[in-house]
Amino acid sequence: MDPQLLKDAEALLPRMVELRRRIHRHPELGLDLPQTKAAVLEALDGFDLAIEESPGSSGLVATLEGEKPGPTLILRGDMDALPMPEDSGVDFRSEIEGAMHACGHDAHTAMLAAAVELLDARRSALHGRVKFMFQPGEEGFFGARVMLEEGLLEGADAAFAIHIFPMLPVGMVATKSGAFFASADEFDLVVRGRGGHASMPYAARDPIPAVCEIVQALQVFVTRRVPAFDPVVITVGSLHAGTTDNVIPETASISGTVRAVSEASRSLALEGVDRVARGIAVAHELEIDIDIRRGYPVTVNHEAFTDFAVETARELLGRERAAIQPSPSMGAEDWSYVLQRVPGCMVILGVRPDEGPGAPCHSNRMVLNESGMPPGAALHAAIALRYLDGSERTFA
Repeated sequence: MDPQLLKDAEALLPRMVELRRRIHRHPELGLDLPQTKAAVLEALDGFDLAIEESPGSSGLVATLEGEKPGPTLILRGDMDALPMPEDSGVDFRSEIEGAMHACGHDAHTAMLAAAVELLDARRSALHGRVKFMFQPGEEGFFGARVMLEEGLLEGADAAFAIHIFPMLPVGMVATKSGAFFASADEFDLVVRGRGGHASMPYAARDPIPAVCEIVQALQVFVTRRVPAFDPVVITVGSLHAGTTDNVIPETASISGTVRAVSEASRSLALEGVDRVARGIAVAHELEIDIDIRRGYPVTVNHEAFTDFAVETARELLGRERAAIQPSPSMGAEDWSYVLQRVPGCMVILGVRPDEGPGAPCHSNRMVLNESGMPPGAALHAAIALRYLDGSERTFA
């Protein structure tokens, strides 16, 4: 391990902070991120890189060629924000109403840009090439899949990504092989009855009790039909019905998400949502419309590459700074699409604030400790230097 790598990353912290805060002030959503893309291109200016731009999004792939031939490694940083208000209190808070970098993608982008500089200075040690994947649309817009379908990541042999975690101590790295993040699917149900006066429910067909029963029955279904050691989470996050207190509405609707850590339980859960909801609607003599949308698949870390990444993190940061976590997260990632194509993994990186336990990602009060960014940038570079050291590692 290059003993200077972490020190060089720490020296880049001011530039990482500047780029991260510039992106944070101007969060952009989805696949079209013109200001963020411009900031990244400015940060990459002056380095000897082959830059390919996504024709269907703001995605970029910057390829750095080593001085000797060898395999190709993807390093990824996602760039998009979330459609939510910011109440973090930082002086560089979002200037865009209803948009916030609440998942750390601004830091992911800044760390990856710093890794370019670290590896550019060590180009002579690289046997192969690094594709720096600056990705839009992670928050539900399938940005990784878009870039894969466009062929921007062709020829890759392995892949690595970092996600910050504001509840983990600064500079701490954690991961696990196998299922690391869950799948994420969505459903909308509309139950249709017959409206009427609230004083005469027998003359109407009230959809509200049926919808309430569906919500409860889905929770019971999980505990009785899904294996306890192959978990599923079904959460109803939205319920709408009615306009006033003395009218039985004609319709009631719910929306929710289904999370699973295996394709078997995922399929079991989605089929169960449909069957349970339809059965209850029929029992109440109601009609029902069901829309189930498959989202991101399970993020599965390759076992051998995960071991390789943990060993690298321990050499770089210290043995006590890299841990194997015991269970997967029920969050979801479109990095899953990349890991379906090539061996690789994702790790989480601690950026817990100096004071307090830290608000989780997707909180309107989420803040991250920027002193955690140098370990992240250095880890990107260390993975590349070790993987492309000429030893011809394979992760079949």
